[in-house]
Amino acid sequence: MLVRAFFLWLLMSVLAVANGVIRTLWITPHLGEATAHILGTLSALILLFGAIVLILPWVGPRNKNQVWIIGGFWLVLTLAFEFLAGHYLFGNPWERLLADYNIFRGRVWVTVLLLQLFGPFFAAKIRGLLPKEVGRFPGER
Repeated sequence: MLVRAFFLWLLMSVLAVANGVIRTLWITPHLGEATAHILGTLSALILLFGAIVLILPWVGPRNKNQVWIIGGFWLVLTLAFEFLAGHYLFGNPWERLLADYNIFRGRVWVTVLLLQLFGPFFAAKIRGLLPKEVGRFPGER
């Protein structure tokens, strides 16, 4: 299951990079960095959640625990890539990397991380991959 989850994460990474290239080349010059960042993040959320909803059944989670494991796995992979590759491979200073997480300055990238964590759960609900839970009152057998 985690191998397939990794391949879905790779696909989402390709989609996110393509989305970023489109944002940088076409949206930023016309609307400015701040607006382009927000629109780019919104389009990334839509693309990524669409990929999760479509492909999660192939990944094959069988229960809630596995769905949450997938979300946590993607969150760790994304953070590791963002910070390790961002700093050591692309040479970005730590301050610049951390600046993308400052929501008080209009940086909404953190919503993508939330999608990585919670997206599998909501996609599993949408696709009917989780067993139905019978609603009961506390203490009821």
